[in-house]
Amino acid sequence: METALTLVTLLAIVVAVSALAAKARMSAPLVLIVVGIAGSYAPFVPDFELTPEIVLVGLLPPLLYAAAIRTSLIDFRANKRPIILLSVGLVLFTTIGVGLLVWWLLGVPLAAAFALGAVVAPPDAVAATAIARRVGLPRKVVTILEGESLVNDATAIVTLRTSIAAIGGTVSVWQAGAGFIVSAAGGVAIGLLVAFVVGRIRRLIEDEVTDVAVSLLTPWIAYLPAEEIHVKGLDSQPSGVLAVVVAGVILGHKSPLIQSGASRLFERTNWTTISYVLENAVFLLIGLQIRTIVNDLDQSTLSATRIAVACVAVLAAVIVLRFVWVFPATYLPRLVPRIAASEPRPEPKTIFMVAWTGMRGVVTLAAVFLLPPNVPEREVLVLIAFVVTVGTLMIQGLTIPTLVRVLKVPGPDVHEDHLQEATIYQAVTDAGKAYLDEEVAGTVGDDVMHRLRERATDRTNAVWERLGGLETPSAQYSRLRASMLHQEREELLRIRDLGSVDQSILQRVMNALDVEESILDRLSENETTADRETDLRPPVDPDGACEHLRVACEYPPPLTPTGCEECLRDGSTWVHLRLCMTCGHVGCCDSSVEKHATRHFEETGHPVMRSFEPGEAWRWCFVDEVTG
Repeated sequence: METALTLVTLLAIVVAVSALAAKARMSAPLVLIVVGIAGSYAPFVPDFELTPEIVLVGLLPPLLYAAAIRTSLIDFRANKRPIILLSVGLVLFTTIGVGLLVWWLLGVPLAAAFALGAVVAPPDAVAATAIARRVGLPRKVVTILEGESLVNDATAIVTLRTSIAAIGGTVSVWQAGAGFIVSAAGGVAIGLLVAFVVGRIRRLIEDEVTDVAVSLLTPWIAYLPAEEIHVKGLDSQPSGVLAVVVAGVILGHKSPLIQSGASRLFERTNWTTISYVLENAVFLLIGLQIRTIVNDLDQSTLSATRIAVACVAVLAAVIVLRFVWVFPATYLPRLVPRIAASEPRPEPKTIFMVAWTGMRGVVTLAAVFLLPPNVPEREVLVLIAFVVTVGTLMIQGLTIPTLVRVLKVPGPDVHEDHLQEATIYQAVTDAGKAYLDEEVAGTVGDDVMHRLRERATDRTNAVWERLGGLETPSAQYSRLRASMLHQEREELLRIRDLGSVDQSILQRVMNALDVEESILDRLSENETTADRETDLRPPVDPDGACEHLRVACEYPPPLTPTGCEECLRDGSTWVHLRLCMTCGHVGCCDSSVEKHATRHFEETGHPVMRSFEPGEAWRWCFVDEVTG
């Protein structure tokens, strides 16, 4: 009973603190750590010990799998070079840099110093991408950060294990390199095998609950076999962490083929809840370790000043080393003509934000407890990992929104998002209508055909309507239909309380109302997602405060009404078109490869463009960065 009460209390604190932090727009991980630190010194709070088994088997597999199934394999492939440079190259670079620094400052064995370097090397996926989305960083940046945070955990764990194996023993450079390759290759192979087998099994499952149950087991199905296979002579085994990541990414990519829509919805909801609980619980548990960590410092032979200097130095090193790596890794590959021709040179302020978005989190705090008890100055190394995590969350995490505003980092264009979404909806709707015309016409009544066509058309029109900026007819429908459902549910409850109708029948009606309400909630969420994710970007200028927008009211005749001037000349293709309000130049949007509209502004200084798409009238000022 005492254990159950403790677990319930922990979960209640996690949920309450996370909810309050979200309402106050504060970093939930940071608040939970502070609460944990305070709780660790409370006399009535028992001691909590994070063992390696809890970390490796209980926490990392589900956390990594939940992130992996949400990762786009297409985006990962498109950005594989920067992701690999960050997730492998930067982790090893940071491991070596921090390891040499700790070895010099503390005099611990080099293998132990490298082990700490591996612990503090990987940034946290949740902290980085959540803030990146909220402040409206470019989606390519968010994609790279997500991909980095998945693979870098595997790189760090493999490097950490290699370093631990070298403590108290002799591991040659060849053995370490070969062990690293075996771990990586073996982890990928097992992940591919698990994805193939689990995918085939899930194709045969028709029940949503059973399918989600298999999904919940998959992280351990991938992790445990990898951890049990040992390669003789190298003291190495395939990376279970990498196996989980590979299996998750592939199964997430194939989910539309192996799952029903209801199953995907249930799976997403379950894994979101699990991630929410585990991620936040880890931060609280780490905070609860602080009293033990501080008390264990009595066992250290190092002075308090030396320990403090090492903590600050390592914190500064992980921040600086990321900058030292990120800028050359971004610009040096673009010296290759082939890469330079296909990838535009990113702005330095965007790369600065990639370098600054390096908060440490769950993996760093959890992995440090994998250090064996016999590691020299283990208690000091644990404290350093704690300081690095809290320090990066405070210094970097709390300043990112301000830096985005000060540097005016360009984020996703809400209008461009709606336009692309509407274009996709139009394409899939046309495919559905073509099916009706070719396969269904004449086999059902006209009223059914009309309803099918109307349903598909309404969905597409709802997206086109968002370009207007005001409450759309679809939004009005969703709002009013939700009010109707509320009244319908009230009547249903009145009938239920009478006790005159079979309860199973009432439950079926209630389920139908719930399904419709969930659809309305999803539509409402889609209406506001782009605005919510970019709430710190430059706002729309409704009062005409921008002089350029106020002047550019009449637009000139387009010079090339059939398309982008440069793309027509060069034989290129475009996504959407923009019209210069000064000279009538027609250029392609920033979603197009060449971005001729932006290039036209850079060459001429003409400040305002407008959409050149049918039915759109919004304008954009390049100078003041506002929409009108």
